[in-house]
Amino acid sequence: MSTVSSPASTAGPWQAEALDALLARRGRDPHALVQILREAQAMHGWLPRDMQAAIADALGLTLAHVEGVASFYRFFHDRPVGRYRVLFSDNITDRMLGNEALLLDLCRRLGVQRGEVRADDRVSIDFASCTGLCDQGPALLVNHHHVVTRLDAARVAQIAALIESRVPVDEWPADWFAIVDNVQRADVLLGTPLQPGAAIAAALERGADSMLDEMKQSNLRGRGGAGFATGQKWSLCRAAPGAEHYVVCNADEGEPGTFKDRVLLASHADPVFEGMTVAALVVGARRGLVYLRGEYRYLLEHLEAVLQRRREQHLLGASIQGRAGFDFDIEIHVGAGAYVCGEESSLIESLEGKRGTPRIRPPFPVEHGYLGQPTTVNNVETYCAATHIALNGGVWWAGIGTPRSTGTKIHSVSGDCERPGIYEYPFGTSITRILEDCGARDTQAVQVGGPSGVCISAFEFGRRIAFEDVPTAGAFMVFDRSRDMFEVARNFAHFFAHESCGFCTPCRVGTALVAKRMDKLAAGHGSRHDVEVLFELDKLMHTATHCGLGGAACNPLRDTIAKFRPAYEQRLKSLHFEPAFDLDAELSIARAMTHRDDPASHLETER
Repeated sequence: MSTVSSPASTAGPWQAEALDALLARRGRDPHALVQILREAQAMHGWLPRDMQAAIADALGLTLAHVEGVASFYRFFHDRPVGRYRVLFSDNITDRMLGNEALLLDLCRRLGVQRGEVRADDRVSIDFASCTGLCDQGPALLVNHHHVVTRLDAARVAQIAALIESRVPVDEWPADWFAIVDNVQRADVLLGTPLQPGAAIAAALERGADSMLDEMKQSNLRGRGGAGFATGQKWSLCRAAPGAEHYVVCNADEGEPGTFKDRVLLASHADPVFEGMTVAALVVGARRGLVYLRGEYRYLLEHLEAVLQRRREQHLLGASIQGRAGFDFDIEIHVGAGAYVCGEESSLIESLEGKRGTPRIRPPFPVEHGYLGQPTTVNNVETYCAATHIALNGGVWWAGIGTPRSTGTKIHSVSGDCERPGIYEYPFGTSITRILEDCGARDTQAVQVGGPSGVCISAFEFGRRIAFEDVPTAGAFMVFDRSRDMFEVARNFAHFFAHESCGFCTPCRVGTALVAKRMDKLAAGHGSRHDVEVLFELDKLMHTATHCGLGGAACNPLRDTIAKFRPAYEQRLKSLHFEPAFDLDAELSIARAMTHRDDPASHLETER
C-alpha cells in the first residue's frame, strides 16, 4: 500500500489507497466534502495539507475551497492533535457540576496544558460546547466519537491511567459510555408505542392532498424554535417548481441545554424516519437527508441499522409498502462541530459540502434549498409529531395544547433539580408545574429555550410554555438562589463568541466584545460605562447581523441585567467613566455596519 509523506505530520504518512477507496465510496462527489473530510480524518487523525490537496484534485475543487471548509468546523484539524483527543463539555450546567476542576485535574495528571498537544503527541485536552448530555454530566468526548458521562474525580484518575497505558478507547469500561434516555414524563410522543409503517399506510390511504390538509388542520408548528407552520411549509415546498424535491431532518440540536432530539433518535428513530417518509409523500420527494450533529456521532451506527431494517420492511426504498412510484430513501450526514449549522440555510450549505455560512433569504429553502431544489427542513421532534398526526388526524392533534400552540412539547430539563431529564407536556403547561415535577427547590431563574431563548425570574413562574407566551426549542435550565446569574450570562456570552461563524463583522466583532466586557466585569475592573457599552452592543447586533445567531447573542445579557442587575452592580469598580480605547475602536466598526443597505440582514435562526 502506497503512502504519502506529510512533512508536518508526527502521526505518520497517510495512506493513498485508503483515501482513494473513501473517495470512490463517496462517488467523488464534491457535495460530500464534509463527509469525506470527516472520514479521512478518522483514518489518519488529522488532515495534512497534502491530503487536502489530493481530495481537492479528486473532487475537482480548489485547495483553497477544501482548506476553507476544513477550517470552518471545530472537529476538523489541520495539524496533529493528541491520539487521545479529550473534549470536556462546557455548558453552564457542566460548569455547575465542576467540569473545570475535573479538566484541570486531568491536565495535571497527564502533564499537558489545556488546548495544547503533549510533547509525545499522545493526548490533547480542551473544552467543547454543550454535548447534549446536560442531564448526566459532567461529560466529555474522546476522539469526537466516544462519550463519557457522569464524570467525577475517581473516573478522571482512571482515564488518566488508561491514557498513560495506551489502552484503546474501545476497551475502556463499557459503563462509562452508558447514556440513558432519562424520560421523567412521557405524553403523546414518548408514551405511545407505534407500529412501524402504520403512519405511512394511513397517509397512503388518505392520499397526498388529504394528508397535507390534515397537517394544516393540526396547526403543528416547528419544534426547532422558530415555530413556522409545518403544513404551510410542506405546501410551499410541494408547489415550488423543481426537478427534485428534498426532505431534510435537522438533528443538529446544538443549543446548550437541549437534548430531547438525542432521546428521540436513540429510542424513537422509527417515528422520526416515518414522519420524513410522510413528508416525502406530501411534497413529492425521493430523497431525504438527516443532518446529525457531530457530537451525536455515536448514534450513527444505530440509526443506520434502523434505516436498513426499514428498507428490508419495504418502508424505505422503491415502491414503499407496494405503492408503485412511491420511492424514497434517507441518508445521514454527520456534522463536524458548528452551532450555526442548526440554522436551516447553514445546514443546507454544509450538506452541499461547503462552509456552514447562512444564506441570504429570500429565496427560502422551500423554493431554493438543497442543490437549488425545493426543500423542506424540519426538526426531529416535528417529524415525530407528523407521524402521530398521520395516524390520528389533524383535528386530534389540534385538540391538545392551546389553539395557537397545538400538541405536546418535549423539554430537556437540567440544572438545579432533583430529577433532570426529559419531560413531555401539552403546550400551555406552566413553568411552575415543570419545576414542581422535576424537584426544583429555591429556584431564582429558569433559562427557557437555551442561551438564545429567555431567562425567566421567580415572579414569572406562572407563565406558560407556548408560542404566544414563552416559546422554546426545548431547553429548560434551572438555577437556584446559590447561582450567580452574571456568571450564567458570561458563560453564554463566551458560547456565542466561540460559535460565531465570522461571516459578518457585527457578529464576529460584537460577540467578542461582549465576552471581553463580561470578563472585565468578572475581574472587578468594570464600570457603569461597560454596562452601557453592553447595552449598545445588544442594540447594534439586533439590527445589523447577517443571521439569528448574532441577533440572539445578547438575549441572556439583556434578561439578566434587567432581572438580576445586582449581580452586575456588585462588580463595578467605580461609578466613573473609564475609557477602553481598544474595545471602543472595535465597537465603532460594529456601529458603522448598522448603516449598510442590506435588506436581508435580519435572518431568523431556525433550529
